[in-house]
Amino acid sequence: MTRIHAERLTADVEGEFVVFLIGMRINRLWKLHKWLPVALAMRRMLRELAADADSGFLGAQAWGGRSPVLVQYWRSFEQLEAYAKDASRQHLPAWAAFNRAVASNGDVGIWHETYRSRPGDFECVYNNMPLFGLAAATRAIPATGSHGSAAGRMSG
Repeated sequence: MTRIHAERLTADVEGEFVVFLIGMRINRLWKLHKWLPVALAMRRMLRELAADADSGFLGAQAWGGRSPVLVQYWRSFEQLEAYAKDASRQHLPAWAAFNRAVASNGDVGIWHETYRSRPGDFECVYNNMPLFGLAAATRAIPATGSHGSAAGRMSG
């Protein structure tokens, strides 16, 4: 059973980090052979990243449906980009397969957004939640004292 933390928590992150949002949109549900490989490739990449403590990957959370979204947390943009460009890792073969099978034919949409956050440029709070989001990917601490308000958390 998932442990609910019956308190207000925030994330404690040392240094900068990157939030990477990635998703797809299934435009033609009946074309399972087009969108399922995309979803399975992401699952393989996440397993690969979770097994490599030196990759810079901190953690992820996913939501499903017709437009699944994955929020990833990374130590740096440089580590995210190095993973994406490494021919020995899962991403480049998956990207090449996507372009061969789908490219711009409209069957499956894909997207991503990358945000770099520096110390003092983020805030988050979780109340009566399991470890979640940035706090699950890094370190959760009580949202008390100087961390008790959004303004306090934002100022680091």
